[in-house]
Amino acid sequence: MDSDLAESLSLLRAAFEKRRIAFTFGAAEPAVVDGLRKSFGLPPRYRAFLLEADPTKVETSTPIEHVRLLPASELAREQLGFGLLEDGTPRGAVKEGEWRKTWVVIGQSALLGDPYFLDVDKLDAEGDCPVYTAMNGAGRWEARLAGSSFAQFLRILAAGMEVAQGFGEAMLDDDDEASFREAVGARIKTIDAAALRAGHWN
Repeated sequence: MDSDLAESLSLLRAAFEKRRIAFTFGAAEPAVVDGLRKSFGLPPRYRAFLLEADPTKVETSTPIEHVRLLPASELAREQLGFGLLEDGTPRGAVKEGEWRKTWVVIGQSALLGDPYFLDVDKLDAEGDCPVYTAMNGAGRWEARLAGSSFAQFLRILAAGMEVAQGFGEAMLDDDDEASFREAVGARIKTIDAAALRAGHWN
């Protein structure tokens, strides 16, 4: 695991510990990860994450979103719900607004059921790629940036968890929710301005 990813993971772990929310990272079997690479083209940085910190029980919690990261053991099955076969190929021709072969689901909203996914067609020099989300059940998939890279996505999740600590566990009224979004937006701006501009987090 490279230093950038390790630092992002450390920030997320620290946020869980500070909030006293139970979490478990494990280590995925190399053969499983290699199979996922062959089927879905998982990028090097995400494969390193699974090998050293497989999210066997990891669900972030903020007043506006709960993100559950999927463990390696669930990744192949999860893709089947989005129009892909087990080898990663689409069931048929992909039309505008339909799920793309290069989108690999790595998490989901525990509140809304929306997927969080890598676009493995946009690999960067660090062997990473952006994370997107899209509204489930809207009739078409409109991808919205949630992190310019997987490492930055983890940092955004950690920042949201840290900001949420100051808001307690009670349901927020409209004013409190607006205050939370403003506070978390200010943090995300310093981490990943492009993800903030995309509008998912604010």
